[in-house]
This record gives sequence, structure tokens and C-alpha cells, in this order.
Amino acid sequence: MKLQDKQKELIQLSSNVQEDWLAQQLDWCCQQIETNMQRYGLDFPSACATDGNYRIKPNDDWTNGFWTGMLWLAYEWTGKELFLVRAMENIHSFQERLDKHFVLDHHDIGFLYSLSAGAGYTVTDSLLCQQQILQAADVLMARFQQKGQFIQAWGKFGEPKEYRLIIDSLINLPLLFRATEISGDTRYQEIAQKHYHTLLKTVIRENATTFHTYYFDPLTGEPSHGATHQGNSDESIWARGQSWAILGIPLNESYLQNKQLNGTKEVTPLTNAGFPSNYKEIVDVFLTNLPQDLVPYWDFDFNDQVPSDKDSSALAITACGLLEADKSSAYPSAKELAQGMIYQLGEKYSAKSETQNEGLLLHGVYAHAEGKGIDEPNLWGDYFYFEALMRLARPEWKKYW
Repeated sequence: MKLQDKQKELIQLSSNVQEDWLAQQLDWCCQQIETNMQRYGLDFPSACATDGNYRIKPNDDWTNGFWTGMLWLAYEWTGKELFLVRAMENIHSFQERLDKHFVLDHHDIGFLYSLSAGAGYTVTDSLLCQQQILQAADVLMARFQQKGQFIQAWGKFGEPKEYRLIIDSLINLPLLFRATEISGDTRYQEIAQKHYHTLLKTVIRENATTFHTYYFDPLTGEPSHGATHQGNSDESIWARGQSWAILGIPLNESYLQNKQLNGTKEVTPLTNAGFPSNYKEIVDVFLTNLPQDLVPYWDFDFNDQVPSDKDSSALAITACGLLEADKSSAYPSAKELAQGMIYQLGEKYSAKSETQNEGLLLHGVYAHAEGKGIDEPNLWGDYFYFEALMRLARPEWKKYW
């Protein structure tokens, strides 16, 4: 199918997304979360499932925020106190992790703390959550490399072999914008903007496709080369990487365009004028590479003629990105396209039919080359599916990012 045909099919599917359908999906998600809570207790589920079940772990991974974020979503949808209580218990765990700097030598501080403390502050105005956002933002700020003007993704700070950023980092930056919003300290915003502009110039190729990761010369900070860590090859298009760009750009633009970030409540109208000129092409690349059933293979080296494993999480992320982009009219028919994606996931990829499965979305991929989470639910796929449903059911919903 051509791009226009895929857009047309998604828009046709979107007509099935009615209020009752959304409510049914959200009710089921909350029931699934409530059931899982009983098994996990005060611990956390693993990043991806094994045979449909998440392993129980301490708060030690980059994905733990997705679980807490789903608790907050469930509380907002149902109003049930049990979700609020468990989410705040998680907040105390995240505070302990910060205080001990436990497994925080990476850039995924935003994934962890936007969906725990950031969500908590949005929902409850908790002073503890507010302070935690600032403390976490300080940890993320400390990874900023002046040579190269970017936040180092992984490894010990300054380690030559890890002198790089990755496309996922777009989703970590809103934590810094929120820290400026809360504190009035513009240093957080300035670091976020510098990293954002460096990323747009490097990890996104001229043809609007994305590298997973991009290296810099540790001596000079000059851009060196793009590569992959989870894609099929350095030259391929990792599906989830493309989806991170589709979501991450409008998330960051929502701060750059709509907030003064100087401690005031003054806002300006949100438009697509400041968006990167290639944003539409970035979305087009993703849509063009969708297969017949409109749910992507884990890397766009694969298609229906040369198939591999699907990654449903990439479509859920893209749906959230289009719903965010719709606020500024950054892509034509963005809301309808997102609705079609979510309907397809809910009808064809939901775990509703597998009563022993703990996930929300089936057929995800974590890291294919490492054999991790292949054809399994994963926490980010579950979370973004849940978030997209909430965005559609409650247009006034305030995002956690």
C-alpha cells in the first residue's frame, strides 16, 4: 500500500473509536493493573514479560516509571484510592533510589521520574513529588557534556566509548523543562534546549529517518557518526527509534512554544511554526513502512515479504506522538490517524483474550539482537497504549511529561 492508502485505512478505522469503546478499553486496563498490583506488591515488574508474565524486581531498571505511570493513569480514570496509595508508595521508593543514586548512571532519569514524581505532582500537587522532580533533574543535568552539547546516554560520565546520545533521549528532556517551570531556574531549560538542537542535527538523517545512537569525538565534541544499539543495522530504521522522534519532538516543542518557563503562567498560542521542518517527513517514513495490518515490524528492514517480529509498542508511542502533534496541527489528520492505530491495537493486539497474560499489549520487542522480550508485552508498550486511550477519552487530560 502507498502512504496515502495507509493513511486512508487508519482514518477509516478511527471511526470505530467511540466513547463506549474507549471506556471499555480503559476499564479493562485498570482491572489488569489492579490484578497485577496484588502480585507485585511494593516491588516492580520487569521491563518485558516472559511467556506473558512480568518478573518481579526491585526499583533498579530504567523502565520502572512506566509501572508507576500506569498506577497514576488508573487512579485518574477510576478514582480508586488503592491506586493512589500504591503510586505514592512507589514515590517513596523513587526517593530512596535518588538518595542512594542507585542505578542512575544513565540518561533515562526522565523516563523514571516524569512518570512517577512528574505524574504525582500533576495529579496531587504533592510537595514531595515537586522536590523529587528537581532532585532528579539535577542528576540528569550532571550528564551534560559541554564538548558536543549533549546529555550522555549511558555509562560512566565522560567514558570515551560512551560519548554519545540516543534518540530515546527526546523523552527525557521534558523533566528539565518542568524543573525550570517549577523552580524558575533557567539552567534546566537551557540544557534541554542545547541537547534537543544537537540531537535534531545529528541523530536524524537528512532523509528524515533516524539513527538509534550518535557518537561524538570525546576530545573535541565534534559529531562523529551514527550507529545502532537495538536496530537491525547501523543503516536500518529501528521502528521504535522513529516512534521516539514522532513523540519526542512535539513533547519538547510544547514547552519551547507554549511556556515562558520563567516562573509565570503566561502562555503563547501553540503553532507548528517552530517545529523542525522535517517533522512531517519523519511521520511519513513511519507510516510508509507500516505493513498490511498497520502494526510495524521491529525494524523497517523487514516487511510482509521479508517478515520478522512485530513491535506493537512502536505504534502505541507513535499514536501518543500524533495526539501531541495534533495540538499544534503539525501533521494532517493526526488525531484520526492515532485513533486508527489505537483501535487496531485494541482489537488485534490487546492481551484481553489471554487471561493469564499480565500485559496490556501483545507482540512487542525489547532488544531483538539480545533475544530480550521478543513477541512479548513490555512496560512502555503497555503504558503508551494506556496513555493514548486516556488522551482520547479525556482531551483535557494533563500529560505527565
